[in-house]
Amino acid sequence: MSLPLAALGTLAWRNLWRNHRRTLIMLAAIAIGVWAMIFMAALMRGMTDQMVRNGLQTLPGELQLHQRDYRRDPSVVNSMEPPAGELLQVLQSAPVAGWAGRVRVPAVISSERGSRSVTLLGIDPEAEQALGSLPEDLFEGRGLEGKGDRGLVIGASLARRLETALGKRVVIMSQDPDNNVAERGARVVGIYRGRLQGDEDRFVYAGRAAVQELLGIGQQISEIAVSGNDYRRVDEWYPRIAAAAGSGLETLTWTELDPFLGSMLAVQDGFTLVFMVVVFLALSFGLVNTLVMAIFERVREIGLMQALGMRPGLILGQIMLESLFLLCLGLVAGNLLAVLTIAPLASGIDISSVAQGMEMMGMSATLYPALHVQDMLMSTAVVIILGLLASLAPAWRASRLDPVAALTRD
Repeated sequence: MSLPLAALGTLAWRNLWRNHRRTLIMLAAIAIGVWAMIFMAALMRGMTDQMVRNGLQTLPGELQLHQRDYRRDPSVVNSMEPPAGELLQVLQSAPVAGWAGRVRVPAVISSERGSRSVTLLGIDPEAEQALGSLPEDLFEGRGLEGKGDRGLVIGASLARRLETALGKRVVIMSQDPDNNVAERGARVVGIYRGRLQGDEDRFVYAGRAAVQELLGIGQQISEIAVSGNDYRRVDEWYPRIAAAAGSGLETLTWTELDPFLGSMLAVQDGFTLVFMVVVFLALSFGLVNTLVMAIFERVREIGLMQALGMRPGLILGQIMLESLFLLCLGLVAGNLLAVLTIAPLASGIDISSVAQGMEMMGMSATLYPALHVQDMLMSTAVVIILGLLASLAPAWRASRLDPVAALTRD
């Protein structure tokens, strides 16, 4: 006896709804499990993306070029010439979205009440805008108006520690190429709040030309930061820039500059898959129990179909189709529920109550869940594969029932 697939599917669908209550309970369990997988994956993706982006905007950039000794000794001595020729052409072509050359040196900033060691960043504000590296929350004063701006923009935390304020004069000190102290007075023209409090204490912004003049280095810079607006695809365009830079410069991607951030991406992908598998393994016990109960109630029916000539393979296929229908319905409901619950959270979740702990992880006080299509596809694959594997045992048992024993069963 053979049945077309359409007829077999019709039988499986009708059998699935013989016991509406049991089917709906199992559907709800699968939907909630799928929702939990995707929702937790979105939260973890959001945390990871935020950590990476905060790190890149602090570095910043997805790629950096330095003089080869700069990372070992980040002093003004290890500066380099601004890009020219082939390197400049590559930096000005797609897929590069923006690049900036900056002076970045250790310095000391002093007020009349204290002094702190800082990192002095001599920047061109217009070029830095494309990298997203400028302070976003400038709550007092103004930002730098150009690379020749002689004012300073400092963090709110640093201003408190120095007991200084907007409009006050401070002294910025560093070393020139001859290892002499280079210093000058400057006025605080802006105060910013950083994503992390450590940024406020660490980074002091000034015009690049003003810093070059202070240090006596002409047009030289400390580093070139490059962004392609997709930190996950840097390897696609990085070799071209490295080739144009030549052996005289060190070209490093963000994963090499900050291995911790790079490892977070790989760990997060693995952890998401493990979480999904664990969640559905727990659900699979309920799925198996549902199918076993359905088969137990239909022993005589299955025996009759076998007595009429229905092959064991068709019985196995019918039970597996019932399981597949159940899984697909649960997936649709779970994915829809996930989209409906994650979409309203796109503006962010306030986690300021644990802000200090989050700061240690490189995160800010707002968490932005990230719903990725690959996470939805991964959850679908996990549910289908594990669900069908879990259904195989009861389906196999049903296909191997003895017709005589099944028909005579009380």
